[in-house]
Amino acid sequence: MKSVQQMPPHIRIIGLTGGIATGKSSVARFFAEKGVPVIDADQLARDVVVPASPALDRIVAGFGPVVLTQEGALDRKLLGSMVFSNPEKRRLLENILHPEIRKLSEIRISAAAAAGHDRLIYMAPILIEAGAESRVDTIWVVTLRPEIQLERLMRRDSITRDQALKIIASQMPLAEKERYGNVIIDNSGTESETWKILESVWSQETGGSDG
Repeated sequence: MKSVQQMPPHIRIIGLTGGIATGKSSVARFFAEKGVPVIDADQLARDVVVPASPALDRIVAGFGPVVLTQEGALDRKLLGSMVFSNPEKRRLLENILHPEIRKLSEIRISAAAAAGHDRLIYMAPILIEAGAESRVDTIWVVTLRPEIQLERLMRRDSITRDQALKIIASQMPLAEKERYGNVIIDNSGTESETWKILESVWSQETGGSDG
């Protein structure tokens, strides 16, 4: 993420966030098609725990070798189940991952700036929860109506209503997340309806030019 000392001052970092199943990736794809680099915090989280990485070594030390697959990779599903309802273990994992993710993000943001880009999308589901608001220039929140979020999550993950409700309840409410947003992107409608919203957002962002 951006820091005063390390990041080029001319690149504008758009923090894209939202709740589960709100369609953040689809929104990011729209901007990627406009030629805007997209840095995905979830992908960074995967990249920093590849086999033999320092972060993976610390995770094994903190959670035990049970979190490794037979091939020596991180069993993300198992680790997720271990931290889902255990705040202490979740904090331990965050303390391992967040510094590594931040370092890698700074490298990739610098690379985008060096390539001549004047803005990029930093997509992070827990941007606000991680206290990273100050590291981006603006926050765009992808949201939708609660009943649609529930329906999409059930369909996407093939889970029951109760399971989906439990997952949603474990996260920051969308209404609260929206209060942090400089731009609110309502993804409740069809893809074409959302695309029209995004075209308007992009036009405002670029002053009517194509970037």
